Amino acid sequence: MSATLPSRTGKAPGAWPLLGHAWQLHARPLEFLSSLPAHGDLVRIGMGPWPAYVVCEPDAAHRMLTDSRTFDKGGPFFDKARVLFGSSLPMAGWQEHRWQRRQMQPAFQSDRIEQYALVMGEEVDRMTGRWRAGQRLDVTAALTTLTLRIVTRSVLAAEAQDEAVAEVQESLHTVIDGIYQRVMLPLGPLYRLPTRANRRYRHACDRLHRAIDGIIAARRAAPGGNDLVSMLLTAVNDDTGEPMSDVDIRDQLMVMIGAGFETTANSLAFALWLLSQHPEAEARVHDEVDRTLAGRTATTADLDGLTYTRRVVNEVLRMYPAGWFFTRVTTTDTTLAGRHLPKGTALLYSAYLLHHRPELFPEPGRFDPDRWAAQAAESLPRGAHVPFGGGNRKCIGDQFALIEMTLALATVCTRWRLRPDPGSTMTVQVRGTLGPGPLPMTCEPRGRKSADT
Repeated sequence: MSATLPSRTGKAPGAWPLLGHAWQLHARPLEFLSSLPAHGDLVRIGMGPWPAYVVCEPDAAHRMLTDSRTFDKGGPFFDKARVLFGSSLPMAGWQEHRWQRRQMQPAFQSDRIEQYALVMGEEVDRMTGRWRAGQRLDVTAALTTLTLRIVTRSVLAAEAQDEAVAEVQESLHTVIDGIYQRVMLPLGPLYRLPTRANRRYRHACDRLHRAIDGIIAARRAAPGGNDLVSMLLTAVNDDTGEPMSDVDIRDQLMVMIGAGFETTANSLAFALWLLSQHPEAEARVHDEVDRTLAGRTATTADLDGLTYTRRVVNEVLRMYPAGWFFTRVTTTDTTLAGRHLPKGTALLYSAYLLHHRPELFPEPGRFDPDRWAAQAAESLPRGAHVPFGGGNRKCIGDQFALIEMTLALATVCTRWRLRPDPGSTMTVQVRGTLGPGPLPMTCEPRGRKSADT
C-alpha cells in the first residue's frame, strides 16, 4: 500500500461478549487476520477482555518495530510467554533489552556463524546419511531433530544425545501449544485446574527447566568457553552490577532453543513440500546445487552460488512466517496510522498479514521465488517483509537461521528428492509458530553431476 494514501482506522466486526475476537483468532486465525486490512490500516479487535489494535499497513508496522521505546514488548502474548521465558531477550523491556543483547550479540557475529556452519554441515550429513532409497519418513520430524541438534551443539556447545534431544523436542512442542492456547483462549482460572492437559503442560515445563539447568551446571563445572552459555555466566548487568542468576540464564537459553529449532525446521519442511509441488522451481534448485555442490555438503563459501535457493527460502518465509503474530504496548501517548493511542494501548502485528497483502505481493498465495530477484525486493516498502521483526528488537539469530536454512536445503536437494504420497495435501498448523504438521514423504536418491558439467 502506498504511504501517500490517507490512513484509515476501523473496527473488526463479529466480536463475541467477553471473548471479543479470541474465537476467530483461535479457530481461523490466518483468515481472520487477512480480512482486517479491508477495515483500515489500524483495526481494533478484542483479545478476550483486552482491546488491541492490529497494524495492517507496512509503514505503520515499520515505525512500531523501529521505535521500541514508544512501542515496547508487552501485551497478552508476552504476558503469557513470560511464564516460561521470564524476562529473557525477546520478552525484556527496551531498557533491559539493550544490555542483554550486548551480552549475547558476540555469539551471533559472522565469525561465530562460520564456526556454527561446520556443525550445520555435520548434522545435515548425519541426517541425510541415514536416509535410504524408498524410505518413507516424516520430513517435519526429521528436520525438527536436525535443527534442535544444531542449536544445541553450536550456540549452546552442549552434547546432543539422541534421548535428551527427543525429550526436549517433545516438551517444547507441548509448551508452545500450551502458551498458544492460553493466549488465544484467555480462560484464566481454568488453566489452573488439574486437568490432563494442564498437568501435561506443567510437566513439560518442569522437564525443560531440568534439561537447561543441566547444561548450565555442566558449563559452570568447566568454565572458560566462548559459547553462549559461558558468555551468560560472566555477564554483568550494566545498571545493577549484578551477574545473571541461573534462572535468568535458563530463561535466555529456553528462548534460544525454542526460537532456534522449531521455526527453522518448519520453514525447511515448507520449502521441501513446496518444491515437490512446483517441478519448475525444484528443477532450478537442482540445477543450481548440482552446479555449485555436485553432491557435497554446502558451506558458507557456497552461498554466492546458491542465489535461487536463497530466493526459495525468502519466499517460504513470506508465505509462512514462523513468528506469525506478536504484540506491543505503548509506553506513552502517541499517534500511529493517524490515530491517537493512549499509554498502555495494546498493538498486534502479523507478518503473515503483511506478507499476504496483494497490494504488496500480487497473488500472495502463489509460490514464486522470483519475487526476490534484486529489483523486485528493492521495490518493497519498509515493513512489508518482516519474518524476523525489525529495528533493534529484530531476531538476534536471523542470519544464523537464514544461513542454516540455505545450506541445509541445498545439501538435502543435491542428494535427495523428496516425494509426497500420491494425493496427499499439506495443512498449515497454526500454533505458537506456523508449521506444516507431519509430512510423510519418500526419499529418492539423486544422481550426482560433476562440478564441471
